[in-house]
Amino acid sequence: MSSRRLKNATETMTLSFPNQSRFYDATRGAVRFWGHDSAMEASFFVDADALRRIKPDTRSDEIGLLSAFDSNRKLIYATAAQVYERGRRGSYDLVAADFRV
Repeated sequence: MSSRRLKNATETMTLSFPNQSRFYDATRGAVRFWGHDSAMEASFFVDADALRRIKPDTRSDEIGLLSAFDSNRKLIYATAAQVYERGRRGSYDLVAADFRV
């Protein structure tokens, strides 16, 4: 399980990723996964361009994108926590510019 403490003016939250499930969403061209902050669940989407930025030799098909996600979970989860920190929403899109590799 991966988690990161997030702070705002009034409270400390812990975003964790206990559910290792992820799937390829062909409509969005992204891999979807979930994070949890206490009882709140948040959906995250990491798009294909972001995965290719992390791993340039990534194939553009479902298998290639899921493989790139799986081999870079630590970086993706850390980036998701940073994006989450910017403000609560129902879902969060992780794009290439969010990753500093």
